[in-house]
Amino acid sequence: MQHRIVVLGAGYAGAVAAGRLAKRLHREDVAITLVNAEPDFVERVRMHQLAAGQRLKPRPLSEMFAGTGVEVRLAKVTGVDVDRRTVAVIDANGAGELAYDTLVYALGSGWNARNVPGTAEHAYEIAGRPGALRVRERLARLDAGQTVVVVGGGLTGLETATEIAEARPDLDVALTSRGGLGDWLSPKGREHVRKVFGKLGITVHEHADVTGVEADRVATADGRAIPAAVTVWTAGFAVHPIAKATALEVSGTGQIVVDGTMRSVSHPDVYAVGDAALAMGPGDKPLRMSCASGSPTAWQAADAIAARLTGGKLPNTPIRYFNQCVSLGRKEGLIQYVTADDRAVRAALTGRLAAVYKELVCKGAAWAVANPTLGLPTRRRRVAPDRASMGSAVV
Repeated sequence: MQHRIVVLGAGYAGAVAAGRLAKRLHREDVAITLVNAEPDFVERVRMHQLAAGQRLKPRPLSEMFAGTGVEVRLAKVTGVDVDRRTVAVIDANGAGELAYDTLVYALGSGWNARNVPGTAEHAYEIAGRPGALRVRERLARLDAGQTVVVVGGGLTGLETATEIAEARPDLDVALTSRGGLGDWLSPKGREHVRKVFGKLGITVHEHADVTGVEADRVATADGRAIPAAVTVWTAGFAVHPIAKATALEVSGTGQIVVDGTMRSVSHPDVYAVGDAALAMGPGDKPLRMSCASGSPTAWQAADAIAARLTGGKLPNTPIRYFNQCVSLGRKEGLIQYVTADDRAVRAALTGRLAAVYKELVCKGAAWAVANPTLGLPTRRRRVAPDRASMGSAVV
């Protein structure tokens, strides 16, 4: 009997996990199903480009996983029963159910409105393709001189503000940040960001905690009212709520608590990867929600599952950071080198070379997803007969 592995979500983490499992395990021994609501893989790290009017290459999941042994199931996940080991889904044929022996939970995250009044009604988000397309359509209707306010001074905020300002120099682009502009960066990194923002004419509202969003403005805690024909909200991410509704042990953020192999600490037949997992990195600090965390957690989970099913050696590769890659439009970029636990060091790469570096990183990540069974030595191992129909909790 085949061991049933169900992977929920085909973002970077889920798609990489499914492809790596197909590479590690013998096809006769496992049935791998990848469940995703959309037919295409979405390059989430490029949503600011899509919002600013650029075209992205379509990447159909059916083509990416053709011939790999991974079955792509187009369906929306509506629930998970970890006691019965089933997943509830809705697809073109209606409601259904998938049974699993091992589950890889990779439903990721969406935008986080942070309960700020008016945000859900008036703000736009770019956490996914539908949101980015709505921003794109709204920007196309703006007249010259109108103001776009990007809320959030993190990586996504910096990339979104600069991309829009470069694509639409006729607009008045502003960014609000709770702290100083790029205050987590090195002095060289901060200086470069300020230089690019100045060159693009982006107005920066520092130490501006947004407390309300209206149709034509945002309000801050210190009483400022910032005009905004369009407000783009990039102030953090929130995980998909399904895990919190299960018996899985989750954190206060709704992330699934996992061990070093990305295995749920409460349900050993469930693994969580990417934004959905509360995984600890160097310095006993939680890994941040990012593509930089997603792919390594997927590698760790896939290798651990394969090892447990085949009697192999469990992976023991610490997940660490090397740099933060920031695009600042199409012509400028910043590569901020960091410590293993993601703290900025003095060294940083800036300018056109940094923009090329970031583009290569994005292309490399997309290539790895689009070619799920290439790039690794072929090591398909046979699943132990006594483990095929049983959850990974037994090993």
